[in-house]
Amino acid sequence: MELWRAARLVVDTGLHYKRWTREQAVAYLVANTPNAEYDCQRAIERYIAMPGQATAYMIGKLRIVELREMAEETLGTRFDIGAFHDTVLGSGAVPLDQLEANVQGLIQRTLSES
Repeated sequence: MELWRAARLVVDTGLHYKRWTREQAVAYLVANTPNAEYDCQRAIERYIAMPGQATAYMIGKLRIVELREMAEETLGTRFDIGAFHDTVLGSGAVPLDQLEANVQGLIQRTLSES
């Protein structure tokens, strides 16, 4: 899965910064991932239509991982993965600074309950 995510970042940048053609982007995915050519073509159509999507997803993933690590370190044995998931998913589509504030709120509520 990480290979696919990394390849998505390459083709997103290739398409929109380096001006790769559709064919170049598909060829890159086919050569560098285990995915079928048809799946690579479909993915490239999405990245052409939504510039930056792959990059934004990766930045969001990395930030969520950081927030989880922060919550785990701060709360120790009081960390509840279900509550963390409820907080992150219940936030909906929010800017990452708001997501951090929501996780900080979870941490503070958990600490105050102790």
